Amino acid sequence: MTYQTLEIEVRDGAGFLWLNRPELRNAMNDVMIGELAEAIAALGAEPAARVIVLGGRGKAFCAGADLNWMRSARDFTPEQARADSARLASVLRGLYESPKPTLARVQGAAFAGGLGLVAACDVVVASAEAKFCLSEVRLGLIPAMISPYLLRAIGERHARRYMLSAEVFDAAQARHIGLVHELVAADTLDATIGALAAALAAGAPGALGETKRLIRDMVGRPIDDRVVAETAARIATARASAEGQEGMASFFEKRRPAWSPVAAK
Repeated sequence: MTYQTLEIEVRDGAGFLWLNRPELRNAMNDVMIGELAEAIAALGAEPAARVIVLGGRGKAFCAGADLNWMRSARDFTPEQARADSARLASVLRGLYESPKPTLARVQGAAFAGGLGLVAACDVVVASAEAKFCLSEVRLGLIPAMISPYLLRAIGERHARRYMLSAEVFDAAQARHIGLVHELVAADTLDATIGALAAALAAGAPGALGETKRLIRDMVGRPIDDRVVAETAARIATARASAEGQEGMASFFEKRRPAWSPVAAK
């Protein structure tokens, strides 16, 4: 499929999804949001893409909302505003609930909705020059749609500061508060992304998706009899699955499992 605002490439077991409006610092508009929803779903169903890497072309990851789009949104009816907001909410949920591991490659600005894309990804690698900001309150707005993902990524206390102050913070602080997993020099960003994508792609596809679902289902739940029984049932199901049987067989036979990208070559 051809996109106006995105660039897609599948290689080395990963689906690379590039925001491709570098002249506008990859600011999001309605076209990009619609294309992101389609591309995330397409890569989620693409067998050759074991992991989804989200990045931005040019000097920025994503500077937030496109100014022209914001200007036109001032005249929306309440119904139009809700429908417009729901589209970005769907993109964020698509990233968060994708059956594939999602890996954010961050350089330059990741502001407002762009920071939301980062928070919705499973793993985040940023260059030392990256900058982050939740600027909504300075515009009389609120970071509503990104808040569920941000709160899970950095916790309530850090979210209170940056959602309320709209401060710009650097990559070192982003790592300190848990938004970024790994901080690297700009010239090693792609090599780090490649190595981490390969590590993620080495997992069994079904097990990766089920592990993501397991994390979502267990976060915040008390460790009670129901959780103990449910987790025991889930590992029993995984052990009996075709992937589980192949994984154990390959381990004892000292060979690569059938799903390994190397074994498939």
